[in-house]
Amino acid sequence: MANYIITYDVGTTGIKSCLFDVSDTIKLIDAAMEGYNLYVLEGGGAEQDPAEWWQAMCSTTRRLISETGVDPGSILGVSFCSQMQGLVLVDRDGEPVRRAMSYMDQRATEEIKKGIAYGLKIAGANVVKLLKSIYYTGAVAASVKDPVWKYKWVEANEPEVFSRVDKWLDVKDYLICKLTSRKCMTLDSAFGTLMLNIHNKDWAWPIVKMLGVRKEHLPELVSSTDCVGGITDKAAAELGLKAGTKVFGGGGDASLIGVGAGATALGDTHIYSGTSGWVGTMVSKSMVDASAMIASIVCAEKNKYVYFAEMETSGKCLEWVKNHLALDEIGIYLEKKHITEDIEKKYTSLYDYMTDVADSAPAGAGGVIFTPWLHGNRCPFEDPNSRGMFFNISLETGKTELIRAVLEGVCYHKRWMLEAEDKKTKTSDVIRFVGGGALSDFTSRLLADITGRTVETVAAPQNVGAVGAAAVVAVGLQLIGSLEEIKRFIPAVKTFKPRTEFKKVYDRNFEVFKKLYKCNRKAFAVLNK
Repeated sequence: MANYIITYDVGTTGIKSCLFDVSDTIKLIDAAMEGYNLYVLEGGGAEQDPAEWWQAMCSTTRRLISETGVDPGSILGVSFCSQMQGLVLVDRDGEPVRRAMSYMDQRATEEIKKGIAYGLKIAGANVVKLLKSIYYTGAVAASVKDPVWKYKWVEANEPEVFSRVDKWLDVKDYLICKLTSRKCMTLDSAFGTLMLNIHNKDWAWPIVKMLGVRKEHLPELVSSTDCVGGITDKAAAELGLKAGTKVFGGGGDASLIGVGAGATALGDTHIYSGTSGWVGTMVSKSMVDASAMIASIVCAEKNKYVYFAEMETSGKCLEWVKNHLALDEIGIYLEKKHITEDIEKKYTSLYDYMTDVADSAPAGAGGVIFTPWLHGNRCPFEDPNSRGMFFNISLETGKTELIRAVLEGVCYHKRWMLEAEDKKTKTSDVIRFVGGGALSDFTSRLLADITGRTVETVAAPQNVGAVGAAAVVAVGLQLIGSLEEIKRFIPAVKTFKPRTEFKKVYDRNFEVFKKLYKCNRKAFAVLNK
């Protein structure tokens, strides 16, 4: 008998609604996608319309049910994996008082200056407030992108709108409210507000007061695996699901992708490569390495954290290559025919072809090194002025070497983040590699060679966030005992061991790679401030 679960992967540009069957494995049956708008405004604004999220969610759910023929009554539960650190302010009826502010919104420059970026500072934050925040929350709201400053921006700039606010929700928590009429927030989303007390898993009331947030605006807190209610009659009619279907807390992408990777035991490390990228290791306590900009984040598992090192651009670097380097010279267009239209259908995407081309270049890319800091960098150094560059180009360098250098550069940076994490905890010898980058055997093999670790990939690695959301439902329904048992339901489908014959050249290039930022930091500042 099938155990059907629906999960919603809510991204910045669209939603993917996924139907899973949880039995011996967590198996994706089918998925439906629909996009929505990101409204980019002058002055750094970035907003989305929650009504568009809901419309896309209803449309894809109905399509999923129609195309699979699954009886809505057989759906055991639904949940979410979502973009994080959005600001959705709702009234007493649970309706938004304005469009949602995306995690990308950067308008609150005055609010952060007044709130925390003044006086004696460390890492851009007032030292007294920084130390107080770290004690209670394990982090500090030191970025203009942090949601508390968006909240303060609305308070300062839209007082009439602000006067109608009943609760502050994150993206998925708003959608949970639409489903159940309950206003709540999961612990990982609460951590994303940087006002969660990591010691007792309640709101950090001294920090709430320090930041000037109204206590009554903060919702009740729930766990990712909690059943938060049933789908209301109204929501069920719009979705095409059965009223009363159980809704679970779910989580954000940063906390659930590791679950979907099967990296849930203490010490397990996973590497994610999508548009951005990160290295995450499961740990038992909150840790911060301010010098390397690494911190533990609250995850979907109770009493565990993910020690989290992030890079701004990972797969985005390969997209840049596609747009700016992959021209006729490497044969993308053969006889004016797109390579994916080739009669043999050897390639299903341009990315497949580019990695095949890169594989024909020698390891080390002929001595060319690429730095993947196309949108600044966060870890193991934070510098929004840092940029990408090709170092050591010669007359013999061709586009094939440049493409390989880009892929190697992304892997060098992930090795650097692994080294930085190893200063505080032990990263695992076997790493789960997920995200769109893990679709490529070449990239997976390259990651193994450059890091010196065994790399495992899973089925449909681009869908692991949705798999993680399905896992928390399965645990909430007691189909699976705990999230720590998830790995046996998410087996590795491919394994890549490091090849010793390439170790010398990659070790040499890696040492040069690490020196490139230090040698160019001042030049980056001059050019990009």
